[in-house]
Amino acid sequence: MTKLSVNINKVATIRNARGGNTPDLLQIARDCELFGADGITVHPRPDERHIRRADVPALRAVVRTEFNIEGYPSKEFLDLVLKAKPDQVTLVPDKPDQLTSNHGWDTVAEQEFLKDVLDDLRSAGIRTSIFIDADCRMAEYAAKAGADRVELYTGPYAEEYTRNREAAIAPFIETANQVRRLGIGLNAGHDLSLVNLAYFAQNIPWLDEVSIGHALICDALYLGLEKTIADYKNCLKIK
Repeated sequence: MTKLSVNINKVATIRNARGGNTPDLLQIARDCELFGADGITVHPRPDERHIRRADVPALRAVVRTEFNIEGYPSKEFLDLVLKAKPDQVTLVPDKPDQLTSNHGWDTVAEQEFLKDVLDDLRSAGIRTSIFIDADCRMAEYAAKAGADRVELYTGPYAEEYTRNREAAIAPFIETANQVRRLGIGLNAGHDLSLVNLAYFAQNIPWLDEVSIGHALICDALYLGLEKTIADYKNCLKIK
């Protein structure tokens, strides 16, 4: 079954709003795992508006499932992840002041840059993933650069889903098939929710992992964290 990695950035946002350590980020990570999450994802940004650099080694010490760190491969970011050695690093093309990830890499134009970064991460024994749009050519060049996986940016799918879910999923199925032909792994994330996740997973059953944060934490405000994680995991079961 497709694995669920819970992105806990929003928990850190709440903590940072008042200072102190409420909610306790490390305890939330432990509880997510206890309630069935297959991994924990964080995205430390330069301004530390949610996950702080100091959170990374602290989380590395307590996460017992898979630890995934997302980010733009600046020198500071690479120094951080090479020291922490998470299970997976997902490279995103975000600018330092970007509110949230909203597009994938141009893996053709950035081929040499990405290849050098991936080589360094591979040498450290870290699995790599490149954030891409639903585009077969971007998948092909991610594989050529040496990525172990790609993560499909699912924002456009979520936006179109309520209007025409068949049209929304079509480019993702096409790209997912290309990824499978290339022989690399497949992740997905961004704006996936209890509304649209099951349809996505049922149409791409070879999906390795989804990373979900914003919608999941919002749902947990109403449903509770334990039930919310169970509901998301249920969406990933092939019916």
